Amino acid sequence: MAFEGLSDRIDAAFKKLRSKGSLTEADVREAMREVRLALLEADVNYKVAKDFTNTVTERAIGAKVMESLTPSQMVIKIVHEELISLMGGTNTRLANAAHPPTVVLMCGLQGSGKTTHCAKIALHLKNKGHRPLLVACDIYRPAAIKQLQVVGEKVGVPVFEMGQIDPVTIAKEAIKLAKDQGYDYVFLDTAGRLHIDEALMNELKAVKAAVKPHEILLVVDAMTGQDAVNVAGSFNEALGIDGTVLTKLDGDTRGGAALSTLAVTGKPIKFVGLGEKLDELDLFHPDRMASRILGMGDVLSLIEKAEQTIDEKKAMELEEKLRKNKYDLNDLLEQFSQIRKMGSIRDTLSMIPGIGKKMQNVDVDEKMFDRMQAIILSMTPQERAKPDIINPSRKRRIAAGCGMKVEDVNRLLNQFRQMQKMVKQMSGKSGARRMKRQFGNMNMGGGPGMPF
Repeated sequence: MAFEGLSDRIDAAFKKLRSKGSLTEADVREAMREVRLALLEADVNYKVAKDFTNTVTERAIGAKVMESLTPSQMVIKIVHEELISLMGGTNTRLANAAHPPTVVLMCGLQGSGKTTHCAKIALHLKNKGHRPLLVACDIYRPAAIKQLQVVGEKVGVPVFEMGQIDPVTIAKEAIKLAKDQGYDYVFLDTAGRLHIDEALMNELKAVKAAVKPHEILLVVDAMTGQDAVNVAGSFNEALGIDGTVLTKLDGDTRGGAALSTLAVTGKPIKFVGLGEKLDELDLFHPDRMASRILGMGDVLSLIEKAEQTIDEKKAMELEEKLRKNKYDLNDLLEQFSQIRKMGSIRDTLSMIPGIGKKMQNVDVDEKMFDRMQAIILSMTPQERAKPDIINPSRKRRIAAGCGMKVEDVNRLLNQFRQMQKMVKQMSGKSGARRMKRQFGNMNMGGGPGMPF
């Protein structure tokens, strides 16, 4: 998970501050020395790390402690504010041309994920009601055109290509087509190289001069660390980029590129790629990222993810069943499916304030929901609708059908009955108080059958 190492080191520095009743200037400077080392280890640019900690130190030493905060909390608040400022302050959206189509020139080194992220951003816009068009301007890399066609088909976005002719001609013809057929966004997937060279830059400059794009986005592989910042600086100097797209932010990248890119180029991060799937793309929110780095969770992103993946109509139907106490194993199966659509359980839980840090040392069983689904799918429709009819012989058949033990079937059924009991309690008088006691007694630390 990106930023995990950085988050751990900063948390360790803050623990020392929290243990002190009052802070001296020496305490603050020592903590900021630890933060600076953490930033450098995370591949943050040296000058950026130095300027950041100097700014925090000056503010922390000169700040009056707010009445509602302890001194250590005040320092953490300042670090949080400066992290947000370092990453741009607010999220910056794509340009939107007054007279469509909006032309977006996608550039970057070979292997950075440029072609895939053309499709990811196009899907993001399509889901918001736009009509994007992908354009194959990479005429050099073997199968580049085919790759764009494949990802375009997967996201349901058309691809314009003219074979291996001049990229400038391809771009011009694509924009003409977009105007004629009502496409409001055009993404030019340009060629990359293994390294920055004069031929690459000259071609990109020629395309830019010919079509005058409204937006130039640089796709940068966050796994390349400090080198990603150098690449961003070079492209910005040659082309004048408008923003960056950071890819592979879901891996074990140390995260330094995200914290350095804006400071070095002056251009904001607009999107972040969070996985290999074409829907795993997020708008970059500096405030949410800063909160996650400091272990404060990210509730807004969690809500947005839930809104995108959970079917509102099915949620209403489920609410009605819960109210009438008609919740059965078919409904539980549907809930498992909705939860899995939200992605990794660990990543989802890490967005909840107070849980992210605790999850680091907890063994999350990502396949638990799959096993539970397998058990339910081994049941007959009648058994799912009326679990009470499942006797010992049926349990043996269900266990054999999904390749598990009878104990696993019993565990699932027991958890389901507990859930039904809680729902029933909610509908009675003083239900809220009973629910509070029930949740207070739940074992969240790895009980039988729990996914963690």
